[in-house]
Amino acid sequence: MTATAMLQMGKQREEGHCISMNGNQILVTGGAGFIGSSFVALCVERGCKVVVLDALTYAGHRANLEWITPSVTGGSWELVVGDIADRTLVSRLLREHSIGWAVNFAAESHVDNSISGPASFVNTNVVGTFQLLEACREYWNGLPAEQKNTFRYVQISTDEVYGSLGPTGKFSEMSPVLPNSPYSASKAGADHLVRAWYETYGLPVITTHCTNNYGPRQYPEKLIPHMIDCALAGKKLPVYGDGKNVRDWIHVEDHCAGVWLALTEGKPGQCYDFGGDAEVENIAMVKQICALLDAKNPGVQSYADQISFVTDRLGHDRRYAIDDGKAQRELGFVRRYRFEQGIEATVEWYLANQRWCELVRNKP
Repeated sequence: MTATAMLQMGKQREEGHCISMNGNQILVTGGAGFIGSSFVALCVERGCKVVVLDALTYAGHRANLEWITPSVTGGSWELVVGDIADRTLVSRLLREHSIGWAVNFAAESHVDNSISGPASFVNTNVVGTFQLLEACREYWNGLPAEQKNTFRYVQISTDEVYGSLGPTGKFSEMSPVLPNSPYSASKAGADHLVRAWYETYGLPVITTHCTNNYGPRQYPEKLIPHMIDCALAGKKLPVYGDGKNVRDWIHVEDHCAGVWLALTEGKPGQCYDFGGDAEVENIAMVKQICALLDAKNPGVQSYADQISFVTDRLGHDRRYAIDDGKAQRELGFVRRYRFEQGIEATVEWYLANQRWCELVRNKP
């Protein structure tokens, strides 16, 4: 099948569900974060009514949602501030809003923070997922047969659960789970719980894994916005180790389109992986960001002069890459963004939205 044919097939599938699920109630946990808010925007655009549950910790912000306006197809969103580990709250939201789908983006996600303080990662990513699963299971068991058949729970995970790759090959849904950091171990633990709730209780779950995301509204701790932030402030651009760790980059909108396909086309009990087909060494990524800043916001000298190599991260995985052939074949997944255009547009967004960056950095 050609890429054009696959794109057309994907669009037809998306449009079909846009109509058939118009007005459907979706619970999106962690929906005020970077990836979650992008998914909320996609759901609203497609006519869904979204209940966002977010604890608004350091990486969750109302500003990530406030740009999303109700759609002409009736889509809308509302924010409920709360924790996924609060089973009473989750159960109430499921019942009161007659939730048809639950998508769990809620997670502690910064690897460095997991090394210095792993407890919060276990509490949110493992215990929180357990409480969310139990609330969904109780709710699902009480649904009428037709609604029970269409209910879905989607767990958003990461390629980091697979560990580290050598110089060749890619991860797939069949790769062994070999996490190396407290963060990835907590996400792997959540994945195992989700699978067990399908195998043991029959809860219709789907798990997705993706590579590194980039795009607008990513919290400044992450590599791309952090480098832009430091560059503009005249600070050193810290690069771990020799800078040759490789990451595969996917635009956040492509990732969210994949999650939508997994939700609407995926089979319960299955995993689907989404990659960017854009492997870049960290040092090359930083230099590319510097070159874009040199062209769009020139200073006295090149921003690349601010690059500084620092002591490597503990347990730093060398390379990630994903084979998303299964998602392409079974879901019709295709990427809209080429990396070169996507990263340029991302740098432009941060340059034009320094007020947003200041707002989230100075959040009380």
